[in-house]
Amino acid sequence: MDAITDVGGIAVGSVQDRTRCTGCTVVLSDPPAVVGADVRGPAPATRETDLCRPGTLVERADAVFLTGGSAFGLDAAAGVMGFLHAQSRGFPTATISVPIVPAAAIYDLAIGEVGWPDAAMAYEACRAASTKGVEQGSAGAGTGAVVGRLLGPGGVTKGGLGTASVRSAGVTVGALVVVNAVGNVVDPATGRIVAGARSPETGKFVPAGEVLEGTPQPRGSTVIGVVATDARLDSMQTNQLAAAAQDGLARCIMPAHTVYDGDAIFTLSTGRVSVEWPRVQPALVWAAVTAVERAVLNAVLRATSLGGVPACRDLPNA
Repeated sequence: MDAITDVGGIAVGSVQDRTRCTGCTVVLSDPPAVVGADVRGPAPATRETDLCRPGTLVERADAVFLTGGSAFGLDAAAGVMGFLHAQSRGFPTATISVPIVPAAAIYDLAIGEVGWPDAAMAYEACRAASTKGVEQGSAGAGTGAVVGRLLGPGGVTKGGLGTASVRSAGVTVGALVVVNAVGNVVDPATGRIVAGARSPETGKFVPAGEVLEGTPQPRGSTVIGVVATDARLDSMQTNQLAAAAQDGLARCIMPAHTVYDGDAIFTLSTGRVSVEWPRVQPALVWAAVTAVERAVLNAVLRATSLGGVPACRDLPNA
């Protein structure tokens, strides 16, 4: 299906509110997967990322939650916990199992009516989760995403939610990314701008290098995502894969990891395929970077115009 759900044990569900131009997406793993994270952007809105580091007591996550609404939206993760609690899932303690749900949010409060996902929306996203196809574009956590804030809010293009998968060295690697970047999205094969900052005079995309000096403060951006694999990795290796996956963002977002972005990538290892880490690591890195890169491109190419922000498909001459 060319989606993160090609990794066995991974299901994805999304809910969106097109009036408020916001939404949320949950990535469920059954059974829980070894989790890692790499937060490269200096402006993150995240939850439970400390738990994802090597050496912590809890090494596995039941789900990863991606949401709109900036830090307000992080509260909606309680809906994912409620859904998992109803299934008696979570990290066992002396009295109750505690669902483990790392999360990250994008800033989408400048598009549509001001609002953010709540626990009820997150619960519905869990109920809608499927191991089949994933709706892409202006959906889920990517509903209110935009890209190309380099020339200010009037020159942005629609971002969105994208996914892709790659098979390499006998394992599957899938990525799901919410693209809400300061920079332009470019096709690394050609260098062509696919979506991004548009000139107020011509409406055409403007290369980042031509507008960086004196640009207005492009606040309210980030790219967040999940990379999953069926390769059996430990906590350290899963975190190393998260760090490598960030290269996929750098290859097709110009510039990436700015001071106004909160770029965060989570990784999940379901462990269905035994691998020899040193031998397979280069192939896994290539697959993660490639899947992230393609997911980013899918997010903007499949986006639809919303909230007064045009999608690249509606800008044929840009």
